[in-house]
Amino acid sequence: MAKIAPFKALRFTEKAGKSRELCCPPYDIISEEQRKNYLAENPHNIIRLELPKEGQDPYKEAQSCLQSWMEEGLLKKDETPAIYIYEEEFMVENISYKLRGFICSVHLEEFSKGIVLPHEETLSKAKEDRFNLMCATECNFSQVYSLYDDSDNAVESILQTLCTDTPATTFTDDDQVTHRLWVVKDGKEVQTIVSLFADKKLYIADGHHRYETALRYKQHRIDQGLELGTSDSMMMFLCSLQNKGLVVFPTHRVIQNTKGFESGDFLAKAKDYFYVTKLDSFSSISEELKTVYDGNGKAFGYFDGKDSYLLVMKDISVMASLLPNASKALRELDVTLLHTVLLEDYFGINKEVMAAGGRLTYTRDMQEAKDLVDGGADCCFILNPTRVSEIRDVALAGEKMPQKSTYFYPKLITGLVMNKLV
Repeated sequence: MAKIAPFKALRFTEKAGKSRELCCPPYDIISEEQRKNYLAENPHNIIRLELPKEGQDPYKEAQSCLQSWMEEGLLKKDETPAIYIYEEEFMVENISYKLRGFICSVHLEEFSKGIVLPHEETLSKAKEDRFNLMCATECNFSQVYSLYDDSDNAVESILQTLCTDTPATTFTDDDQVTHRLWVVKDGKEVQTIVSLFADKKLYIADGHHRYETALRYKQHRIDQGLELGTSDSMMMFLCSLQNKGLVVFPTHRVIQNTKGFESGDFLAKAKDYFYVTKLDSFSSISEELKTVYDGNGKAFGYFDGKDSYLLVMKDISVMASLLPNASKALRELDVTLLHTVLLEDYFGINKEVMAAGGRLTYTRDMQEAKDLVDGGADCCFILNPTRVSEIRDVALAGEKMPQKSTYFYPKLITGLVMNKLV
């Protein structure tokens, strides 16, 4: 099944500065203001390579910058192949969590083989940007985040023994997430871990665009008659599905630019499928949703700029007739219910409309969703989080969720390790 291996990571040296100043969150959640602030604090921040904006040809500038940083000794490739145990320690609602996994090289497999499995739809624009950057730099600057089944705790028990000493890198970022990295050189324990993945599948949690881009880049090199180097693999962070540090936030939907929108008309039609209850306040949505979630029910919060409501699905079995060709795992997802029963049917927001943009805004912040409606958007839907088991089941069924169905928290930091492909 999954073919993983240790690799020689490209890492910042002390000459470049402190790790906290050199790393940043994933490129796709960073604003232009944040990007400039990172570079103002340290001009060697990884964002200069991962999200280049300088010069007439930013991709070429990233290539030149990467080369010069390697020549100057700001970046250095490890001499011995290794896996890199990575841990994040953080707080959510006053509860402390630790998420631990490891970064390694993973052999690229087409999704059709059922070895590496996606769970979300992707956008072509983002993939084109990542492809251009990869062609220019021939490097993975950030890792794809994937999950694997470790129900017997075989992998985790080995990782536990390998990270008892002082980490090679540790720092706490501005969001109060502490990052730790251990470098474990290739040896008996590493090879045991490698062998344990011979019968495992990998479920992409975050980084679908980057994985699909890596597949395209590999084919590009083949088509151009170029040496593959290690471009038939890519850098991944692998984490157990059973890890107690896995936290998934919901991504809420804000609707705008709906011609002739009337909240009362929408609610009347929603009653065909949902029990509709008016709530005392917007803030009460969270508690009401959690109650339904804990009881394995399906519900959404709804705010129209004036009043808040709880919409609870009457009969989940209706989805079998609405989506007869979908698996049970996909058709019973909260996001599938929302998109199929409400967004497509009433608001006319289908895949084509979503791809075009302008009608749907995503946010994981409830208050931001409300503020957007208060500022003129039509309405918003507040969701419960997707369960990790649901992500696995949809992937196993060979299907994909709607875009922005999951938000794994915290995001993996970018810049601790890189993977030079050629």
